Amino acid sequence: MAGLRGIWAACLALALVGFGGVAPANAQEGPAWIQLEALPDLASAEERARAYSGALGSVSGFRLGSKWYLLALGPYSPAEAAGKMASLKASGQIPRDAFITDGTDHGAQFWPVGAAAAAAPAATPGAAEAAATPPSDPAAEAVAEPVAEQTPEASPAPAAPIDETIDQAQASEAALSRDEKAELQESLQWYGYYEGPLDGSIGRGTRASMAAWQTAMGYEPTGVLTSLQRNTLVTNHKADEAEFGFTPTTEGEAGIEFSLPAAMLAFDHYEPPFVHYTAKDGSKLRLLLISEPGDADTLAGLYDLLQTLEVVPAAGERSLQDTEFTINAASGSIASFATAKTSKGAIKGYLLVWEPAQADIAQRIKATLASTFRSTGDQVLDPGLVPLDDTIKSGVLAGMAVKAPKVVASGIYVDANGMVLTQADVVESCTKITLDHTVDAEVVARSAALGAAVLRPLTPASPLAVGYAASVPVDVGANVLLAGYSLPKGLPAPVLTFGEVQALGGPSGEVGLITIAANVTAHDLGGPVVNDQGALMGMIFGTAMGGKTLPAGTALARDMASLAPLLAEAKVAPAPTTASADTAALSPDALNAMVSGMTVQVACWP
Repeated sequence: MAGLRGIWAACLALALVGFGGVAPANAQEGPAWIQLEALPDLASAEERARAYSGALGSVSGFRLGSKWYLLALGPYSPAEAAGKMASLKASGQIPRDAFITDGTDHGAQFWPVGAAAAAAPAATPGAAEAAATPPSDPAAEAVAEPVAEQTPEASPAPAAPIDETIDQAQASEAALSRDEKAELQESLQWYGYYEGPLDGSIGRGTRASMAAWQTAMGYEPTGVLTSLQRNTLVTNHKADEAEFGFTPTTEGEAGIEFSLPAAMLAFDHYEPPFVHYTAKDGSKLRLLLISEPGDADTLAGLYDLLQTLEVVPAAGERSLQDTEFTINAASGSIASFATAKTSKGAIKGYLLVWEPAQADIAQRIKATLASTFRSTGDQVLDPGLVPLDDTIKSGVLAGMAVKAPKVVASGIYVDANGMVLTQADVVESCTKITLDHTVDAEVVARSAALGAAVLRPLTPASPLAVGYAASVPVDVGANVLLAGYSLPKGLPAPVLTFGEVQALGGPSGEVGLITIAANVTAHDLGGPVVNDQGALMGMIFGTAMGGKTLPAGTALARDMASLAPLLAEAKVAPAPTTASADTAALSPDALNAMVSGMTVQVACWP
C-alpha cells in the first residue's frame, strides 16, 4: 500500500503545483474524500467512473494536475469517511489501497459528465497561472504538444511540495498536545516506520521515522511533518483501524489485555498454553495467545515446541534469550511471528499466522499487538482447563498440525564422535537431517553406487556404542542380529530382529551384498547387522535390487568391506574388532545393549 500511496502522493504533488493548494490549519476538521484510483488518461478515468457509478452510485472525478484523473467518493465528515471506507473495503467494492484525502488536490471536475467544475483551492501567483495561460508563442505551442502526449512513465513525477515551510511546520507541531504527538507515533508505528515508545516525545527516533514515511510518500524527507502530512497520516491510520475493527480485549483466563482485530479474528477455543483466535470473514489469519506458568527453562521449551508446528516454517530469524524470544518465520506459502516473555513465574506472548500476500495486513496487526499487548497480573491459563491427551496422541498440538519428517529410518554410529552410516535414499532431498530428532546433521560423503551415505552431527554427540567392522568372515547359515527403528511412532526405540545369512551376494549375485532371511521395514533401512559377538557385519540396504523385489521375509545388507572406501572418504576409520572365530558370543543383555547403543534414528525433513 505504501508504494501505491507513494504514487498518489506524487499525483498530489502535481495538483498542488498546478493549483497552488495549501492545506488550512484545521484541515482535520474539514471534508473528507475516499480516493479510489488515479488514472493517466480521461478515457480510462471515465470508463472506471462509469463502472464505479453502476456499483456505488455517486462517484466524482477530478483532474489531478495536467495528466492524471482521480476518482473519489464524498465529501463526508472524517469519521463518516473512515467508517464507509472500512465497510466498502470489507465487502470488496473498492480497492484495498483506497485512502482518505481532504480534497485539496481536486482540480476541475470531469465526472459526472456535465457537472460544474468543483471549486479548486485558491491559487497563488506563479505556476498555476502559467499552467492555465495558453502559450502565445506558436513555437512554444509546437513544443508543448508532444509533451502533453507523454505517458506518466515517461515523465517522472516531482517530489510532493510541502504545504508549510519548515518553520511553519515546526510551529504547528509544537502546538500539538502530548496525546496528539503520541497519536503521530502510533500512526507511524502502524505503518511500520516507528518502533519506539508511544510517549509523545518527538526525539531522534521519531524524526527518523517521519523522514522515512515522507520518503515513501514522495515528500521531501525533512523529518518534520506539515499539517497536511500529519492529517494524511493520522486520518488514514484511523481509517485502517476502523477497517480492522480493533477492539480493546481482556482475556481473563490467560491474564492478557490486547487490541483484537475483531473484523478479521474471532475467539475459537482454549488449548493450554494457547488461546485460539481463528479467521473471520475469510481473513485467513490465525492468532494464538500464549499463557502458562514457567521460568527460563519453560520458555526455552516453548521456543522449541513452537518450531515443531507447520505454521512456523524453518526459514527466518530467531532469537532466544533468558527472559524472552522472538521468531520471524516465512516460507512460500505461510508466515508467522511469535514472541513471549517470562516474568514472575509466568510466560505470556502470542503467535500470529498469515499468508505471504497478507504481509501488509500482518504488519499493521503486529504493530498494534506490540503496542497494546500486556499481562494483567499473575493470572495464567490453567494447564488443566482442557484435556490434551487425545490431541497430542493424534499428532496435533494446540489444534495445529505438527511438522513431520518425510522419511524416518535408521543409522549406525561408526565412530566415537558420532559419525553415522545410513542408507543413501534416506537422506535424499532433505532441507534438514536430524539424529534422534534432536541433533542436526549433514551429509559428508555419499555413494549412489553403494546406496550409502555418511552423516556428521552439527553438535558433538556421544554414542553409547560404536559399530566396528568385523574381522571374521560372513558365513552362509550364520545367525545375525538386525536393528532399526521399525516403529518410529509407536515405539521410539530400535527393534532387534534375528536373521540368518542366506547368500553372499544379491539376487543376481551382486558383490558386496548379503542376502538375509529376516523381516525388515522401510524404517529399518540404514540399521546395523551384527554377529553374535557384537561385530558389525553390514548395513541394512533394502528389500529390492535392480527392479527385483525379494521374497517376503528376505532383506539385503551392504557388507562393511564394500563400505570401507566411503568411510575413508568421510575420514571415518573404524577399528577392527578383536573378535575372532574363537571368541565367545556375547550374552543376550550385552548384545542388546551394544546393538541398541550403536543404532540411531535418522529423519529427513521436507
